[in-house]
Amino acid sequence: MKTVVIAGLGLIGGSMAKAFKAHASWRVLGWNRTRAVAEQALAEGAIDGIADESDIAACDLLIPVLYPRSTIAFLRSSIPLMKQDAVIVDLVGVKTAVIDAVEPLALEYGLRYTGGHPMAGLAKGGFQRSFADLYKGANMILVPTAATAEGDLEELGALFQSLGFGRIKVCDKKTHDRMIAHTSQLAHVVSNAYVKSPVSAHYVGYTGGSYKDMTRIACLNEMIWKELFLYNREALLLETDALIANITEVRDALQDRDEQRLEELLRQGRLCKEEIDRLNSEEPSE
Repeated sequence: MKTVVIAGLGLIGGSMAKAFKAHASWRVLGWNRTRAVAEQALAEGAIDGIADESDIAACDLLIPVLYPRSTIAFLRSSIPLMKQDAVIVDLVGVKTAVIDAVEPLALEYGLRYTGGHPMAGLAKGGFQRSFADLYKGANMILVPTAATAEGDLEELGALFQSLGFGRIKVCDKKTHDRMIAHTSQLAHVVSNAYVKSPVSAHYVGYTGGSYKDMTRIACLNEMIWKELFLYNREALLLETDALIANITEVRDALQDRDEQRLEELLRQGRLCKEEIDRLNSEEPSE
């Protein structure tokens, strides 16, 4: 029986452990910086044991699910311990910075390393919210590196689909970070800024679905998201600057009472959304 070590047992890692237990025939070991969380996972049957250095050294698959900086540090200390040809898939939400740090070490020690990013989650994290079917139908992004061996993408894609994932998307690290800056990180920037209005606290009785859609992800963990933002600084700056420019156009039209310009800006946005949905008719963004 193959052994997977999942390092980091929050919402994502805890759900990954539970998915392995529910859907795959692997021995599942867990490691967590706060040992009490690993003990809770063991007590609940989410893992078969708590991993130590010897388990990391002997495992077939290592899945770090830690903050970006912690992932790099963890892998720098773990990779020299691991057996040759073992597989590593990190699940950090930025790829260029992590791959640039980890790829040379994986090559040096003869390990197989691929970046990963599960596109699933909840507004709030923690092991207590984890569940085996978090990934049901979700997208999984795989980012090959120079340490990705022939056949790894196919094997990993099949493995993650067995855990419940739907689409497996393969892309390079730069494409991943540029796309995630737009589809995920910018959305968190907007939500975080939106709730800071003094009006927001008095929403009851005044909302439809749009308010909940806009505010849900403001309940972020600032400790991890500050790292994600800074490790993807260049791509996120491009997206933030574009958003500011587009909002400024609307603001200026309002300031000038320019009804024709305001109508045109709104029409452009509607047409953009319609074209986006036309190009992605099998998976609309609604």
